[in-house]
Amino acid sequence: MTITFESHTSEPKRPTSFPQISLLFTSPISYFTSVLRYLLIQILKQGPVPQHVGFVMDGNRRFAKKINVQTGEGHYLGFKKLEETLDICLQLGIKVVTVYAFSIENFKRPKEEVQALMELGKAKLIELCEHSDVVRKFGVRVRVIGNESLLSSDLRDIINKTKETTKDNYEAILNICCPYTSRDEIASSIRGVVNKAQQGEIQISDITENILEDNLYTSECPPLEILIRTSGEIRLSDFLLWQSHQNCSIRFVDCYWPEFSIWDMLPIFLEYQQNRQRK
Repeated sequence: MTITFESHTSEPKRPTSFPQISLLFTSPISYFTSVLRYLLIQILKQGPVPQHVGFVMDGNRRFAKKINVQTGEGHYLGFKKLEETLDICLQLGIKVVTVYAFSIENFKRPKEEVQALMELGKAKLIELCEHSDVVRKFGVRVRVIGNESLLSSDLRDIINKTKETTKDNYEAILNICCPYTSRDEIASSIRGVVNKAQQGEIQISDITENILEDNLYTSECPPLEILIRTSGEIRLSDFLLWQSHQNCSIRFVDCYWPEFSIWDMLPIFLEYQQNRQRK
């Protein structure tokens, strides 16, 4: 199977300082919304900005049911929302965004839905690398983290191409957790540490929490500062349990992921800034 991605080795394009003039030719509502979003981002940038934010992108299926469309359409809208949210985060100056795209537990869903999700994932990974203005503009390195052994060979090929195509992007990181659970990540870290001990690279007595943390999928990322879950569910569903253990603000938002907007982010980030300024 041959997969070709365009190479983007040139200097990443920086975002313009104001909504592009082309937006003037869209509807007045769309233009006003873009200007308002820009202004809100500029206001938030005046305060401290978290360097690592995580999202549990929950509610795609229920949103599809809400608007009376097929489940696949709900997942498609969820992927579109991911790029929009990533754009907002990067404009704010956030360096790492980690999203829960597919849990290992999701393999228990109907086979047809799982297959549709995998096909959509392939298409969106290629789109992110070949056609995403956000990835190019902000120099985003795209990483798919999780237990890749559970994925098909063709999807693993696309993941490897994704990593290769964006490996020289150093401005920001998008971690797509698929297929993932925190328990599996911690088990993987333990196996990595045990292997180093067996190879004589470390001693058993050297094993500490820091060494385990250094072997997590997110080891090269700054500490997680905000974790947001949509859909109104108040649980973490085995996502970033280690990373969210301290100094991490966990917020549950009562809207489905495709409905999530900057208006939902605004109070969360304002509270984060207030808390930081008190310290």
